[in-house]
Amino acid sequence: FQHLCLFFFFFCLVCFFFFFFFQAEDGIRDFCLSRGLGDVYKRQGLVTLTQFFNVMIGRKLGLRGMHLAQESVASSEPDVYRMLRLVIRTSAVVEGAGAIILMFVFIPEFGAEGVFVAVFTAVSAFCNAGFDLFGRKTAFLSLCGYAANPVVIAVVGFLIIIGGIGFIVVYDLSQYRHTKQLTLHTRVVLTATAILLFAGTLFTAAFEWSNPATLGPMPPMQKIGAAWFHSVSCRTAGFNVFSIEGMNGVTKILSSVLMFFGAAPGSTGGGIKITSVAVIFMMVYSVIRGDEDTLIFGRRVEKSAVYKSFAVMILGVLAVTITAGAIVATMRETHAVAGVDALLESVSAFATVGLSAGISAQANALCLLLLIFSMYIGRLGPVSFFLSLAARSTHKRRLIVPEGKIQIG
Repeated sequence: FQHLCLFFFFFCLVCFFFFFFFQAEDGIRDFCLSRGLGDVYKRQGLVTLTQFFNVMIGRKLGLRGMHLAQESVASSEPDVYRMLRLVIRTSAVVEGAGAIILMFVFIPEFGAEGVFVAVFTAVSAFCNAGFDLFGRKTAFLSLCGYAANPVVIAVVGFLIIIGGIGFIVVYDLSQYRHTKQLTLHTRVVLTATAILLFAGTLFTAAFEWSNPATLGPMPPMQKIGAAWFHSVSCRTAGFNVFSIEGMNGVTKILSSVLMFFGAAPGSTGGGIKITSVAVIFMMVYSVIRGDEDTLIFGRRVEKSAVYKSFAVMILGVLAVTITAGAIVATMRETHAVAGVDALLESVSAFATVGLSAGISAQANALCLLLLIFSMYIGRLGPVSFFLSLAARSTHKRRLIVPEGKIQIG
């Protein structure tokens, strides 16, 4: 028994470091800062962990160290030391609290091993990893066995949300009692998160309410809870409480949109980021109104942010479309793949979500390589990835060229 406990302790420790410290963050990088793949591909957790221990032992951070720490959480906050402490403290407190609550469910079911299961699930949820230990019951079960358990659904759901809004927002909220105001970034993230969660819950419940393969057999309140959790999980978490393969086609499209939008910059989630989506929507609204500038909550958004948001979205759409098309084309001889299933699978890979309609288990080697490549692009960030492949000298980017006119629309 002692050896078993020791094994679980070390295994838990390894999983903690794997999920928390190896979460990469793409964000939207400045064009002038991208010099190659090595410059843009930084591991959020490793950078944060390294700089945190430097602070703990009393070593001062240099300019490069401070820049890395700020970039690792996509923040421009000048007080790097406070931000690093907040990242570590928030992660430990939130994951610890979630694990303790989940223990009340898993210990009665799994015995002493329930401690490990609770910690593993809490860390996986907060880091939007989506890995679970419940496949021992049934393959690809995920949290389907706990769809009727409000404690598991609520705790895992809120862990996903907190991990998905980003440490910048958490830091801003922690300072609210002193500043009495929220930054534009925080207001955009919280507003977009609320809208997407509400819309995702509403439409999932509406489209799947009578579907016997998903929400159909559940009581009304359980249906609402499952629909809410699915909307939360599509924000790049990867857990599911009902069959993804059994969803209606329109729900799969909705799920793909939610996954593509993803979480917030500086978070543990993926996707093109909800701030990019907000900027694009408000830019379109400003054009319809005839405004020169893009305005959000009475603030003007700089044009470089608008351009980068569009670049992220277009490159993301291209990556998803090419991957989905290749899956349909290469698998049609062995397995008939519906276009909507291929779309969901490719978006899930690009946004590093993990939800699957069953294609990955049947995919050939070429499709698996495409999905892996899509994950790679999505995790680095499409703009950062393609800039690293087509890096140009700073001199050429600063050339002033004559302006030309072209008719639009």
